[in-house]
Amino acid sequence: MRHTAFLITISALAAAAAIPASAEETDLQLDLGSTKVEFTLGDILHTVHGTFKLKSGDIHFDPTTGKASGALVVDAKSGDSGSGARDSRMHKNILQSDKYPDIVFRPDRVDGAINLQGDSDLRIHGTFRIHGGDHEMVLPAKTHIAGQQMTAVIRFPVPYVKWGMKNPSTLFLRVNDTVDISIQAVGHLGVMEGPRQTSAQAGEGSLAAAAR
Repeated sequence: MRHTAFLITISALAAAAAIPASAEETDLQLDLGSTKVEFTLGDILHTVHGTFKLKSGDIHFDPTTGKASGALVVDAKSGDSGSGARDSRMHKNILQSDKYPDIVFRPDRVDGAINLQGDSDLRIHGTFRIHGGDHEMVLPAKTHIAGQQMTAVIRFPVPYVKWGMKNPSTLFLRVNDTVDISIQAVGHLGVMEGPRQTSAQAGEGSLAAAAR
């Protein structure tokens, strides 16, 4: 009986250790291979579906205060709709992905109750950068946490024409001036140990060490 009780206690402690002990130190690392970024653009005749690849995703948040930081970076050059000619026009004339290779969302606040286990309906406030411009946005997110894994579904429109990008419509083909984005994210939660060092701080530290 004592042996069984001991095993139950150890199992409970292990489960508790899997959940960040401090809400201030919660870190989410997105899985680049499992996270999907999709876009949908409608026109009069049919709807175009395509994908982008996630370049990096490292988000930090405090479930108590809602404060957030980090970045989700999408490779603009990876945009693929299944048509070489159409994709060439998209990259050259609309996204200008050679000049603006990254699409970035930087969160600064999460509104809604963040449950560290189970489901949450959240609104993520932050800055969306595309085609060289920054735009304030609020992204609706449905999340699920099981142990140390988090999944999230985020859907939002991007008014690309309003934001200064070219509308690909022609005399005979009219397309929407808004593209719909869907992100199906998969990531792992961890605990941030101490303040995170920025790349600038790391560089300063290396210079100081070299000076010594």
